[in-house]
Amino acid sequence: MKLFIISIAISLALIGCANSKTETIISETKPTASEKQAEVTIFEGEKHLRNIKQLTFGGENAEAYFSYNADKLIFQSKRDGLQCDAIFTMDVDGSNVKMLSSGKGTTTCSFIAPDYKSIIYASTHLGGDECPPKPDMSKGYVWALYESFDIFKADPDGSNLRRLTDAPGYDAEGVYSPKGDRIMFTSIRTGDLELFLMDPDGSNVEQLTDTAGYDGGAFFSLDGEWICWRASRPQGEELTDYVDLLKNGLIRPSKLEIYVMNLKDRKPIQLTNNGAANFGPYFHPNGKKVIFVSNMDDPQHRNFEMYTVDIKTKKVERISYNPTFDGFPMFSHDGKKLVFASNRNNSRPHETNIFIADWVD
Repeated sequence: MKLFIISIAISLALIGCANSKTETIISETKPTASEKQAEVTIFEGEKHLRNIKQLTFGGENAEAYFSYNADKLIFQSKRDGLQCDAIFTMDVDGSNVKMLSSGKGTTTCSFIAPDYKSIIYASTHLGGDECPPKPDMSKGYVWALYESFDIFKADPDGSNLRRLTDAPGYDAEGVYSPKGDRIMFTSIRTGDLELFLMDPDGSNVEQLTDTAGYDGGAFFSLDGEWICWRASRPQGEELTDYVDLLKNGLIRPSKLEIYVMNLKDRKPIQLTNNGAANFGPYFHPNGKKVIFVSNMDDPQHRNFEMYTVDIKTKKVERISYNPTFDGFPMFSHDGKKLVFASNRNNSRPHETNIFIADWVD
């Protein structure tokens, strides 16, 4: 698998946000009759996945997250001539696709409020209408932490856009709690990349983590009592490299581990310790395990697959066996469905599409 899959997969995990534009119905990427009829391969070993259905057909689509009742999905996509990611919604059968952001700047990390009355996402549009410059890869594979990223709230159709964060530097990766009473996000406002909570109107900001290294990509458990996230804990020369890159608005994502934490005692628990690039964690509704994405089984660290890890035993089980990329998994709250992004079933090179599957425990 070529390196472009990594850039599609991981860079989508950090980059993004947009401007106030009402919904635009997208028609250019409707599947052809042959695409609709194409069967999506279930690879040997994928015993937890059944009836996989492809929801998008073309472009770079990722970070698709269920609404509370799993009747809608919100996701980011670069399609139909867009130069960088915009925010879209669609029904869970892939129909009724609508663009909610303006197409200005770039966007990422969107989420639908549990009461369906609002959405949130991160955007760089206040820093300019154009896509931000790509990071300098002369320093190796790095992510850009655009200073112009802020978190915005909008009505479900994308209108009435309101800015929630205004601290200097990167603010993104926001998600609602299951009750909708808090938003969790990542910010560099303290000089390091830490997790924070805030009220839905952006007030009462509270810091959750305070350890050198990146903390981000966090989600709540279904009961709202726990969080899971990805984190780096660099030491020695790696810490020096981390600090130097951070000063230049960059981060190296090659070593990220998965953590969980109870919001009452706030003591982080490390679930993985494989030295790989682990990301995209999400709680199973039973609260006993976390699904995540990792390149741990690829000696070249290019292919990403989905895994689960038991919170008590830390036992890891591989879920997907696609020879290309699978990532950004999320369970529906009843545990019956899994939505994820993948390079499987591509009709053209460089595509990443959204898929939904029945989950079999």
